Amino acid sequence: MVRRLHAYYDGSVQGVGFRYTVQRSAEALGLAGWARNLPDGRVEVILEGTKADIKKFLQKIESVFSQYIRDADVEWGEATGEFNGFDIRFH
Repeated sequence: MVRRLHAYYDGSVQGVGFRYTVQRSAEALGLAGWARNLPDGRVEVILEGTKADIKKFLQKIESVFSQYIRDADVEWGEATGEFNGFDIRFH
């Protein structure tokens, strides 16, 4: 079953390669979606894939950036199928 994850990461998550690591990790697991920096210093991530693969993604990001992430607001939802890969957005 394909699911959707919408997450906001707070802490020192900009300027440390966070979005690029998110992109590489998502692509390695076959997840689709995007990540972007927000003006308030957070990083927003939306991705879709199997629940098992999304959980692997979350574990990877939390292990790599544990000293940078202060808080993660994660919401699960139904996938829309709107993505054709994973992108880094700049707006």
